[in-house]
Amino acid sequence: MIRHLVANFLTLLIVGLIGLAIVISSGKRNFYAEGPLEQAICFRVAPGSTLRAVSSGLAQQDAIASAQVFRIGAQYTERAGNLRFGSYLIPERSSMDEIMDLLTRGGASTCGSEIQYRIGVTRIETLVRELDPATQNFQVMVQFSSDEEPPEEYASFTEQADIQYRITVAEGATSWQIWEGLRLAEFLDGEPGDVPREGWLAPDSYSVQRGADRQALLAEMEARQESILANLWENRVDGLPYDSPEEALIMASIVEKETGQADERRQVASVFVNRLGIPMRLQTDPTVIYGITQGQGTLGRGLRRSELDATTPYNTYRIDGMPPTPIANPGRAAIAAALNPDDTPYLYFVADGTGGHTFTTNLADHNRAVARWREIEAEMRERQQAED
Repeated sequence: MIRHLVANFLTLLIVGLIGLAIVISSGKRNFYAEGPLEQAICFRVAPGSTLRAVSSGLAQQDAIASAQVFRIGAQYTERAGNLRFGSYLIPERSSMDEIMDLLTRGGASTCGSEIQYRIGVTRIETLVRELDPATQNFQVMVQFSSDEEPPEEYASFTEQADIQYRITVAEGATSWQIWEGLRLAEFLDGEPGDVPREGWLAPDSYSVQRGADRQALLAEMEARQESILANLWENRVDGLPYDSPEEALIMASIVEKETGQADERRQVASVFVNRLGIPMRLQTDPTVIYGITQGQGTLGRGLRRSELDATTPYNTYRIDGMPPTPIANPGRAAIAAALNPDDTPYLYFVADGTGGHTFTTNLADHNRAVARWREIEAEMRERQQAED
């Protein structure tokens, strides 16, 4: 009798162990298998979220087939206590293991909302953007300029603990404009200090956290620009009329202000390099404008004859060579153009009405191009008046 009971117990134990092994094997297979998600989603892990809450949320969005298997797998791989709050892009068909890796590896959020603070040449604006997981494109949810009151819904985004902040500085913005933009940014802390040297801040995109220090951010911009200039200076072409990297930066700032066309930068640079080689005065309006505004905003009108005739350090119609400092913060492409200009015979250029310029080698051709530009300007004014 006892032998019979022991035999039955052993049979049940063996069957149970086999069943458990099957369950474990099936669970493990499911944990690493392709998931059920048919379209990418943005999944948010709120601060303080538990593994149970996260697994339930994933199951509700059909990102995983089993919340229980997800939790057991997290325990088995020793990642259950490593959840990082934030918003994460979960690609379609992601396995539970891949999702667990996304939610525990740390680092910046990969989707969700982003506050983008844009410091431009003529304005400062704030955009709140959200990534559409399906299209991988950002959708603008809120937008306002620095001279407008933030819309009410803006506050709801700033209250999110995992909101991302990005500061974008446009090529051609002056150091004062950047300094002023950072001073006005409500999500930054600390005094900005003195206005940095003109030209020595890198126009770029900067990921920051709420409460970031203004002076530290300016120092990062300056270090980035110094690195860009140093690297490009080492690879400059021979025969340039610059005695130092600083002079190349001055030229790059002029190129930056003269054209917004990427494919024209090296041609514009060649014109000014050719003029310096004759020698011939640079005769460029942006330097005169900088001498008037000192980089503090835009002029907002045309130059007056008295301003073009005045002898100032920045009036390149009246002085030889280059102005004493850059007139804006040039981007990498403008610096590269100044250090590797096209080899051309051009000495003049003027707007052509398409956003680009007409380049010429002599004054007679230049004057004809200027006359044509005046005609285009008159036609544009007429069309504008007719529309108004």
